Amino acid sequence: MTPKLPVSVLVVVHTAGGDVLLLERAARPGFWQSITGSLDRMDEPLADAARRELREETGIVAHPESLRRWDLAYTFEIYPQWQQRFAPGTTHNTEHVFSFQLRARVPVVLCPSEHTASRWLPWKEAAAACFSWSNRDAILILGEQLT
Repeated sequence: MTPKLPVSVLVVVHTAGGDVLLLERAARPGFWQSITGSLDRMDEPLADAARRELREETGIVAHPESLRRWDLAYTFEIYPQWQQRFAPGTTHNTEHVFSFQLRARVPVVLCPSEHTASRWLPWKEAAAACFSWSNRDAILILGEQLT
């Protein structure tokens, strides 16, 4: 298996009214998150990776102009339970933040190997439900921009 690259995207999907889509990880029941994923190759454009992950994880197709790239990236230590997915000695990941706004909540088509459930929550509740601090902080920033 090819090791994952330590560069990823986070896509916060939300409505104009501030509802945020969260997905429950298949490998970790109770772990809720926005859309995330690593680049497939180092030269893959970040926006392409964000659109790919959004489509793979939810079935939502985003046109390039509808995806908003934030001027924000988080670098964090990779959780021990996921370090085996990366090359030996890789301890940190850099995550680039994007958002995608919908007019209203939409049903999603999950990739069952990655996620078992989805739910829409008001942004404050969504932030509180995230296991990842970077995801939580991105949702809080988004919520402040929407109010």
